[in-house]
Amino acid sequence: MVIVAQLVHGFATNPFYDWERFGYWLFRPVILQGLLKTLEITAYAAVLSLLLGILLAMARLSSVPLLRAFSWTYVWIFRSVPLMVVLIFVYNFSALYSDLGIGIPFGPIFASVGINDLLPVTVMAVIGLSLNESAFAAEVVRSGILSVDQGQHEAAAALGIPKGRQFRRIVLPQALRTIVPSYVNLLIGLIKGTSLIYYVSVLDLFGQVQSMGSTYPTDIIPLLLVASVWYLILTSIVSIVQFYVERHYSKGALRTLPPTPLQKVRAGLKGLTGHLGRRAAA
Repeated sequence: MVIVAQLVHGFATNPFYDWERFGYWLFRPVILQGLLKTLEITAYAAVLSLLLGILLAMARLSSVPLLRAFSWTYVWIFRSVPLMVVLIFVYNFSALYSDLGIGIPFGPIFASVGINDLLPVTVMAVIGLSLNESAFAAEVVRSGILSVDQGQHEAAAALGIPKGRQFRRIVLPQALRTIVPSYVNLLIGLIKGTSLIYYVSVLDLFGQVQSMGSTYPTDIIPLLLVASVWYLILTSIVSIVQFYVERHYSKGALRTLPPTPLQKVRAGLKGLTGHLGRRAAA
């Protein structure tokens, strides 16, 4: 507690943090513009990576050897290559293939379009993030499906339930108990990973902070604090959503659902009131 108190005192009294400039930059339009760009790219990349991850997980669990081999190879490559390398490679993709064409394989091309015209830098950032995150999402989904007891599959098959309905109504609800916490961790990592897209010329939240820091070098520390606070807010919101989603899918697995923060506050106030009432009576 002494160490924490010293840290808080240092944050409050150290003039190098310059909290006045922090307050000035926190809601500046240029910062909010970068924040919106971060949210936009995160939303697109989260949806695309989850969809691609589900397809890869199903391919990995497939009985078709070619699909299993493709899924394993994809996950192996993109889990091994750093995100920065993937982003730079996607950003420079036009150096390898300047045009995208439609035609006969190994034959004439009927129509083509330039890669730079087809894929602006924001789309390239979404593609790079999605390619990287989908490899991890595939393993999260696969582990969630495998966590469902095999007896559930056998019982559903014995009852003659179609495979699609088995997956939707029996396997998926149970698998989500394992998938949700792990995928939310991936989503939080994705939010923070968007800070790397600044290096491929996309001005997200961190990009705007870096740009303003270059223009106003004396404000670099307040600007970094602004970025940190906004990332904390975003990840905290995701964590709150995670709590309620986990609570929803824990029905049937737990005898008593974990209390919500509001219920905890009410219980604490009730206990405090009862304690004060007993002391007054005594």
